Amino acid sequence: MAADVSRGSDPSRTPPLENERSEARGLTPALSLNGVDAFYGDGHVLHGVSLTVGEGRLLGLIGRNGAGKTTCMNVAVGLLPPRAGRVAVFGADITRAAPEEIAAHGVALVPQGRRVFRSLTVRENLSVAARRPKGRAFWTADTVFDMFPRLNERRNHPAALLSGGEQQMLAIGRALMANPRLLLMDEPSEGLAPQIVAEVGRTIARLKGDGLSIVLVEQNIRLTLDLADDIVVLNSGSVVFAGAARDVRMDDAVIAQHLGVH
Repeated sequence: MAADVSRGSDPSRTPPLENERSEARGLTPALSLNGVDAFYGDGHVLHGVSLTVGEGRLLGLIGRNGAGKTTCMNVAVGLLPPRAGRVAVFGADITRAAPEEIAAHGVALVPQGRRVFRSLTVRENLSVAARRPKGRAFWTADTVFDMFPRLNERRNHPAALLSGGEQQMLAIGRALMANPRLLLMDEPSEGLAPQIVAEVGRTIARLKGDGLSIVLVEQNIRLTLDLADDIVVLNSGSVVFAGAARDVRMDDAVIAQHLGVH
């Protein structure tokens, strides 16, 4: 059972996630942050953050605005080196690694706000991100177009002319072109119409079903709980809850306590 933080238990004593128990059995996690402190200038943003993503599992990383979720993503991809703690992907220490080195380990990011190359066509956006790691090449422009037929219809259109939902599809497709083993997704449903959010959710479920390890940062709590195997809640840069998503689904008090959602 997940720790009942809502009843005043010490969050530092929460039991391990299922994927941490897998680690204890000898399986290498896809991503681990251990005691990570991170700063923007003099601003101390992350305070001893520890989390683990099991290989082939989806971790939902949730919290209020400013809780430190995006900072965790930036640390994981090397955009913000931690001042303390350790970061590892698939057993490799990447604490001080450059972003391109981390990408070579099989990590890709779908950034918040999409950030597509607006002057490039859809196909060009995909081509510039293409990477074929030895032994795990799968995603090509054609397979991305198979997943997102609307992108195929607009393959020669500049990204600036796409709708918000289409740009999100392109951002996901661009990350997949790196053929990652670990996909970090930062607010993929932000600003999208409900029907497009549902489509994004189906896409994430398919990727998870294909065995991809995923970290999902989302303000859409119900979408996250529907998709996640495990949940970590951040508050003011600290982990205040860690547990199985199934336990959170059965205990709305956890979400009400830490996110104010009923």
